[in-house]
Amino acid sequence: MKAAIINTVIGTGSVGRIACGTADELLSHGDEVLLCRGRGDAVPGYDSYRIGSDLDMYAHGVLSRITDRHGLYSRGATKELIKRLEEYKPDIIQLHNVHGYYLNYPMLFEWLKGYGCPVVWTLHDCWSFTGHCVHYEYRSCEKWKDASCGSCPESREYPASYICDNSSSNLRKKRECFTGIPDLHIVTPSVWLRSQVGMSMLSAYPVEVINTGIDLDAFRHTDSDIRDSYGIGDRVLILGVANPWRERKGMFDMAKLAMRLDPEKYVFAMIGLKKGQMNLLPPHIIKKGHTDSVQSLAEWYSAADIYVNLTYEDTLPTANIEALACGTPVVTYRAGGSPETVDKAEDDGVRIGLVTEKNDIQAVISSIEYFGHKKPEVSKACRTQARRFDKKDKFREYYELYQKI
Repeated sequence: MKAAIINTVIGTGSVGRIACGTADELLSHGDEVLLCRGRGDAVPGYDSYRIGSDLDMYAHGVLSRITDRHGLYSRGATKELIKRLEEYKPDIIQLHNVHGYYLNYPMLFEWLKGYGCPVVWTLHDCWSFTGHCVHYEYRSCEKWKDASCGSCPESREYPASYICDNSSSNLRKKRECFTGIPDLHIVTPSVWLRSQVGMSMLSAYPVEVINTGIDLDAFRHTDSDIRDSYGIGDRVLILGVANPWRERKGMFDMAKLAMRLDPEKYVFAMIGLKKGQMNLLPPHIIKKGHTDSVQSLAEWYSAADIYVNLTYEDTLPTANIEALACGTPVVTYRAGGSPETVDKAEDDGVRIGLVTEKNDIQAVISSIEYFGHKKPEVSKACRTQARRFDKKDKFREYYELYQKI
């Protein structure tokens, strides 16, 4: 089997790592893989192709910010990609994010309709069936459901447009391009996103859920001196991680929590903050900037008693799973696929997480009080739950899907 995998990046970020992980699984079975990326460096050991150039990507981004026609530029880059695919002759094509200022999606999907091989499209957000946004829960916007996009409340959010609002015509263009593909199979990382696809223009396609996996060799209980270094002592350590922190990721809700809980009993730590954000938060919160160190994250997850994720929108937050893998229970809002990460563990009667309604700070406080200090039986159940999200199993599920279709 010859597979072509297309994504904004490869090897970095959660989606880029999925691209390489599925490629590894294919290669281990003796198949061929071509990794196509819109930006970033090639990863050694793979046959890879760069789509377009940095100049093309920047031009696409600037024009999108003016016209709100994201995905309708990069014609030359897409023409060359199609030429490369025709030379390669893939038996199956795996699409991930086709947004990201590097592709002309009408050109690519017109070619896919004519080429005729099976296509697997993994949706990591909602962009494919809205007129503009990648998520809409924070705004409680459902215009996409009845094709009434227009006057988009998210127009200044990624993929941002600061002058024009073409969300209505964008939705019509996507419907024209993304429907009618003979052998398209959609994958979503969460049951929640599958349910959204089922109410969208893409509802005619088969949808399979393959969760985003994590590296259980990297994310596991890890000893550190964090509690001693920060003078935490026997207080309950509550951790939050985001990249980036924003209001819709719960930054100010975390601040409200820190102000309402007794600092003599509870300590808050937030990782992923920008310097300017640190000044906006209560002084007794431990504030850390962004880190790419898996080791450092595993140490913080392990040191924490409770991981709190107060996001208002997310497809499937892997930070929840990383915390569970390190033995730490999760408290989260009922937002997107976040509750799916803390479904009941295999150990009957042992809770590994609690879900509250959005903005219900008192319910979050009650959940924190319920867990208190981390207990051995809870840590064990958390790690059991995390094994459901082993990235090796998820890559294997992709391979089995390729074989099936």
